Amino acid sequence: MDLSSTVDGLMDGLTADLVRLAEIPSIAFPGYPHSEVVRAHDLLVELLREAGVEHIERLDLPDTAPVIYAEIPPPDPGAPTVLLYGHYDVQPPGDESLWLSPPFRATPVEGGLRARGIADDKSNVIAHLGVLRAYGGRPPTGLKIVLEGQEEYGSAFDDHPLSDPGRFACDAMVIADMGNLRPGTPTLTTGLRGVAEVVVEVRTLAEARHSGAFGGAAPDALLALVRALAGLHDERGDVAVPGLRRDTWDGASYTEEEFRELATVADGTPLTGTGSLGERLWSGPAITVIGLDAPAVDGAASAVVPYARAKLNLRVHPRQDPRQATEALVRHLREHRPYGVELTVTASDAGPGFEAAVDGPAYRAARTALREGWGAEPQFAASGGSIPLVNGLAKAAPRAEVLLFGAQDSMCNLHAPNERVLFSELRGAVIAEAAFLREYAAAFRAAGGAR
Repeated sequence: MDLSSTVDGLMDGLTADLVRLAEIPSIAFPGYPHSEVVRAHDLLVELLREAGVEHIERLDLPDTAPVIYAEIPPPDPGAPTVLLYGHYDVQPPGDESLWLSPPFRATPVEGGLRARGIADDKSNVIAHLGVLRAYGGRPPTGLKIVLEGQEEYGSAFDDHPLSDPGRFACDAMVIADMGNLRPGTPTLTTGLRGVAEVVVEVRTLAEARHSGAFGGAAPDALLALVRALAGLHDERGDVAVPGLRRDTWDGASYTEEEFRELATVADGTPLTGTGSLGERLWSGPAITVIGLDAPAVDGAASAVVPYARAKLNLRVHPRQDPRQATEALVRHLREHRPYGVELTVTASDAGPGFEAAVDGPAYRAARTALREGWGAEPQFAASGGSIPLVNGLAKAAPRAEVLLFGAQDSMCNLHAPNERVLFSELRGAVIAEAAFLREYAAAFRAAGGAR
């Protein structure tokens, strides 16, 4: 099969279906209509059936949008089974005044389309459909297709696979909730940082007191909190908490110019920390102050602040236990009593990171397939974000190789205003995934039907 020509012939139909799906505001957050999530679910079930999938189930878990589970059996006993994952829910649009067009109207942009969720993750869901269509519903491997509807908000499905491992058993899985480092650069994401959150509170006075009469001796809660937060990093901006793992990064990464543009760093403002960008973003820790409770500047009284608190987001090396890392952060904060003031430090649940083994037959097949999809040499990269379900699936199928790639790219504005997807990335993802099934099936048979 000439996959490139086949996929080229499918692109108009895939684009039309992507528009249909993207124009459904399938937001699974509280306060948004659940009916729209169900509408997206029903459309995908219809599209899967049209693509030749006969076995489709709806998994209903507590307080969770319906999960689509579909199967195509292996064409023969010597063929492997591949699990394909994606999600059909999207982030809320945020401030709609920042959008150049309505967020749930698929609007043409140069080389692609703009809409909320069109890249993350509806383009990848459509890529799975493209693969089914390319093979006429008869792929060279068995398939298990998992499309969830509450990934962005979080749900009970994150931990479900381990409770039903037989359903999710496979030889390899393609987690299509990622994409390329930059458009046209085929990228396999091999690591995800772990995540935790910590709240730091300071109480020094029963109530506020006049800053002229009491300032200078009365302990200022906000000043103590700021001093504690400043101690989390050294003078270069590197994390200064002992016990947090940091390794060198040997894979691909952004250039500084690319990163400054992606992060919208103000002109003349230096980047934080030292070492390679990959080290700072993916194979090392990051501590970010994501919330601060303190008197607002407008209307502030001339008074010593009695109480302040901050919420910290901690990202850790993919192989570091996030609970251990959280304990290190909590211990550091409690031991460094600013001006002798005691801090109250409370940790939330922690989510583990993930690091893939990249030397197996599925990865070898994937490198060939991505080269075919994009016409360039594949790169290894990582992500500072977390996908909790990856660990759930990896535990349910511990022998399966886990591949993360897809139609997104790092410049697509996911979770931000004016999210977009490029047709070139969608086309490349369909070709690459279809080629992966072909290459992996051949390698699996050559190895005698075993990894």
